[in-house]
Amino acid sequence: MPLGKTRRYLMIPGMPARRMLLAAHLIFLLPLLACQGKPAQEPPPPPKVTVSQPLRRDVTEYLEFTGNTQAVNTVQLRARVEGTLEKVFFQDGDRVKKDQLLFLIQQNTFMAKLQQAEGDVLTQKALLDHAKIELARNTTLFNQKAASQTDLENWRFQSNSAQAALQTAEAQRDLAKLDLGYTRVTAPFDGRIDRRLVDPGNLVGSGTSTVLAEISQTDPLYIYFTVSETDLAPLLRKLTPGREREKPARHPVFIGLAGDEDCPHEGYLDFAATGVSPTTGTLLLRGVLANADGQMLPGQFARVRVPVRERKSALLVPQVAVGFDQLGSYVFVVNEKNIVERRNVSTAVSEDGMYAIDEGLTGDERVIVNGLVRSAPGRPVNPEPDRPTEQPTDASPSGKAESSKVGK
Repeated sequence: MPLGKTRRYLMIPGMPARRMLLAAHLIFLLPLLACQGKPAQEPPPPPKVTVSQPLRRDVTEYLEFTGNTQAVNTVQLRARVEGTLEKVFFQDGDRVKKDQLLFLIQQNTFMAKLQQAEGDVLTQKALLDHAKIELARNTTLFNQKAASQTDLENWRFQSNSAQAALQTAEAQRDLAKLDLGYTRVTAPFDGRIDRRLVDPGNLVGSGTSTVLAEISQTDPLYIYFTVSETDLAPLLRKLTPGREREKPARHPVFIGLAGDEDCPHEGYLDFAATGVSPTTGTLLLRGVLANADGQMLPGQFARVRVPVRERKSALLVPQVAVGFDQLGSYVFVVNEKNIVERRNVSTAVSEDGMYAIDEGLTGDERVIVNGLVRSAPGRPVNPEPDRPTEQPTDASPSGKAESSKVGK
């Protein structure tokens, strides 16, 4: 305090001077104590993120389509002769074998017609034998000038007529055998028969052939699907035969039905249409599938997966690690200083929660797979390695991690 200066204190009536002096000192020190007692705030720690290195393994690129199944053969069993349907030898929906008897039509009428036709054959044979004997006898007499030319020509005519009549009778006998055989309706191939459309006791084959039932061959089974022009080139090279061979090698195809996990059914492609449809710009393809257990039925919709190319030592990252914005696809990686960096990448194929990376990664990066919302380029993070999980090693394109689809 400068010399000559004196402090002036407010005197409150009734308060001792000592107390008033202490209160004045406290009022003067409170702002200083408040400034010196506040501790400095520390910055928050970097957020924790989970990182993982890209996996390197062989993958298969494939195209994926939607198709429907169809029976290899479908036949309507019809009554080819007129008669009463006597018996049915199957249960609706049964599996039947080739040549198995399915329906029996009244046979007695056709048996009688067959016997009549066989009798006509015997009659014509007897007439032919008689005509041949008479022709030979008149030929001898004519040579001896004991028979006229007219008699000889008459027996030659009789012999030729008997020969023609015999052929006609034999043809009628064969037709009668066929009609009798048509009374037994059998399965033309192994397959599954639908419900019967006519019950026993009804007249069938009257006027027009009556449909009795329908039978379908379901082993193997066809799968039809269409391919757009943009996806056509790699498949045509596999389906079009070369000059040195008559047929191209069988190309695999994998099928998944409703309720199936991925595409467990394997077959092969066997047909491609001769031209692209001008209205849809697609080409019709067909695959063949084994269906011994009969679990697949004609008319079902199916997922169709067709491998097109093997990709060796591809880099795979989880799909959750890949982001997309106006600049394209990207991932966040953590550098050696634990700073987040953005890497623009080019994705190729995806399946089983993984993306194959064509460009942007070398395989040594630490890619952020969890905690992306807490990450931003240029910010520090606390990386923790992802716990490794056992990955499938099957390279089959029937749905494992090594199999991926092209941009579908």
